[in-house]
Amino acid sequence: MTVEIALRRARVRYGPLEALHGLDLPVPAATVTVLLGRNGAGRTTVLRALAGTVPLAAGRVVWGGRDVTGLPAHVRARRGLCFVPDLRAVYGTLTVAENLDLAAPGRRDEALAAYPELGPLLAHRAATLSGGERRMLALVRAVLAAAPAGAPARVVLVDEPSLGLARTVASRTYGLLAALTGPPAHAAVVLAEQRVPPGLPAGSVAYGLSRGSLVSGDETGHGTRPTG
Repeated sequence: MTVEIALRRARVRYGPLEALHGLDLPVPAATVTVLLGRNGAGRTTVLRALAGTVPLAAGRVVWGGRDVTGLPAHVRARRGLCFVPDLRAVYGTLTVAENLDLAAPGRRDEALAAYPELGPLLAHRAATLSGGERRMLALVRAVLAAAPAGAPARVVLVDEPSLGLARTVASRTYGLLAALTGPPAHAAVVLAEQRVPPGLPAGSVAYGLSRGSLVSGDETGHGTRPTG
């Protein structure tokens, strides 16, 4: 598999604490990659390091064969990286409609097709939503990342996509995210999870993390591990 983006000997520190310990982690193109581990394992920090929302204390981020370690998060976003963090990834003082229009300008109908549960809530402020409803609202940016109305994302990072979701909505979400690996985007999709989600496409890759280090790496279905 071709590597789309990778951490090379990456170290991240929060004050005196080191969260990633010289981590090497390749993310293959057009594939779902799952980061597994308990809270504190380093999954979220890996996503933040790839997105550029935390600086590296050492090491590199390599994207498309180029060192992008010094590129700020907003520049990476403009170049096709979509990052959906936790439940705080919505604007609480704005309505659902306003959040949708910011996340997917001109594509409200597509957003509601993905998550029809949001339709009756359009006039509600996001701060009043349940955790699952906020999660759906945040996920719109990811699941529409390959929409033809905009430039397709090349890298999609999602922190615990199923958090707070009903099982049927979670299953739908995984299907929508997995579809991003196909045309037109052929995106590299990275999910931070505590366990391997059901129904991932063949060739998906899982990495086990513990205390900021890689402890395992394998396919979740068929295919080969990324190289390069």
